[in-house]
Amino acid sequence: MITVVILTKNSSATLKKTLDSCLFFSEVIVLDTGSTDTTCQIAKGYPNVKIFYSEFLGFGKLRNIGASFASNDWILALDSDEELSFELLEEIQHVRLDPAHIYSLPFHNFYKGKQIKCCGWHPEKHIRLYHRKTTAFKEFEVHEGIRVDSLQVIPFKHPIQHYPYRSIEDFLTKMQIYTTLFAKQNRLKKPSSFLTAFFHGSYAFFKSYLFQRGIFYGGVGFIIATYNASTAFYKYLKLAEENQK
Repeated sequence: MITVVILTKNSSATLKKTLDSCLFFSEVIVLDTGSTDTTCQIAKGYPNVKIFYSEFLGFGKLRNIGASFASNDWILALDSDEELSFELLEEIQHVRLDPAHIYSLPFHNFYKGKQIKCCGWHPEKHIRLYHRKTTAFKEFEVHEGIRVDSLQVIPFKHPIQHYPYRSIEDFLTKMQIYTTLFAKQNRLKKPSSFLTAFFHGSYAFFKSYLFQRGIFYGGVGFIIATYNASTAFYKYLKLAEENQK
């Protein structure tokens, strides 16, 4: 048996579709970190959902806290803007799970309803299915990942559909959150300066727009490449500021 664990905060725009895709599972844990919209009301409408609450402690710690509330040892970690494809659900039903294995899932990333295959958004995969007595998430503020150690990674064929950005405001909101968490996580661990930030930002743009084919996606490719560049620039600029405190 698998328990799905979802982190939420003001996720009302996407949560319903996420939970609809999880109806197959008998238990879904929603760990909310202070929603002020209808996120929790939406979650309460699903009989297989249990809602818990926490202050924000960093994404890695929250993933593990959410898993601690599960009745099952197999954990499928999702975000509130991700949906399990029908084909993936069928694949999960037929896999023979082994605690010595952890399972990676391919991601299809969308912007304004269109799948994006440039700027580092494709191909993409993440380890999201694991046995909690064998491993857990690294307790990082951001870019948390499951500890691999000596476990064998088994890939699934069918995707999670990811809808992280529906508007320019979503880009700006997430950039603000993730750049701040990056700076906090790496304070006094990495050197940084304005020149470091400028280099990372410039490299991120050219990598996304040219090497990762954003140029062939017209305005959308330019927007995403600029977002990647801005995120890289402000990550290191904020880190330089943190290091000076």
